[in-house]
Amino acid sequence: MLEWLEVQKEKLKNESPRKRFIRVIIVLLLLIVWYEIPVTEHIKLKEDKISSPFRLALVTDLHSCSYSKDQAYLVKMIDDEKPDAVLLSGDIFDDRLSDDNTKAFIMAIAGKYKCYYVTGNHEFWSGRVEEMKGWLKDNGVTVLDGKCVSEEINGNVIDFCGIDDPTDMTDTKWIEQLNQAYSASSPEHYRILLSHRPERYEKYENYYFDLVVSGHAHGGQWRIPFVNIGLVAPDQNLFPKYISGLYELNNGVKMIVSRGLARESTPAPRFFNHPELVIIDIE
Repeated sequence: MLEWLEVQKEKLKNESPRKRFIRVIIVLLLLIVWYEIPVTEHIKLKEDKISSPFRLALVTDLHSCSYSKDQAYLVKMIDDEKPDAVLLSGDIFDDRLSDDNTKAFIMAIAGKYKCYYVTGNHEFWSGRVEEMKGWLKDNGVTVLDGKCVSEEINGNVIDFCGIDDPTDMTDTKWIEQLNQAYSASSPEHYRILLSHRPERYEKYENYYFDLVVSGHAHGGQWRIPFVNIGLVAPDQNLFPKYISGLYELNNGVKMIVSRGLARESTPAPRFFNHPELVIIDIE
């Protein structure tokens, strides 16, 4: 891509203003299309509690966007990585787009993998959040709303904990859910918290989960190339801090933020910001 951009830059020098303008527009359109293509990002964590490696797929902010017929493109991305479980950290449904793409995706993966889900703000904005939770439960997905469930994976006991998005609840109620989920986990187990909101990191620093996974920030939507800086994110405003990748909080807890998979649901296209599936290897 960089070599191609350099070629276009050289061509611009020798063209008329009209041709130059047309070429710039074409380049911008091609870049927009290019950065709508999803990628798989890998993050590796070394943890003392783990006796044998396991792999998680993190899916956030799908917003019921389309990834080919029956979501086959996205499903293949996951199948190719052979995860032990799939984490669905909010905004898997959308409040404006049809549920069809989300339901096709869930029906394709829930029979293959253990799936754990928490709500995002758009599920609440839809006014149908309980209907969505019920459908997910009926189709084999574990819904975590102030809950924690233990699962044995490759000889490790993993506590999957989760909390609802705070859109329709007070901070007191949200903290109650967080306390409830944490209390149901064990310090002897590897503890993962699913929560949609990375900007609430200061709250997570009051607990000793081993890993927090989230989304919501869409990678900053328009990103500055070659550095982990985005333009704007919900609830973090301009040049947000927690948008993509691995972070370590003040209490040593690791937090992974996915750029998510939203495409046609967003008012502006992604720029220098591929949608992503995050694969987390823990060993």
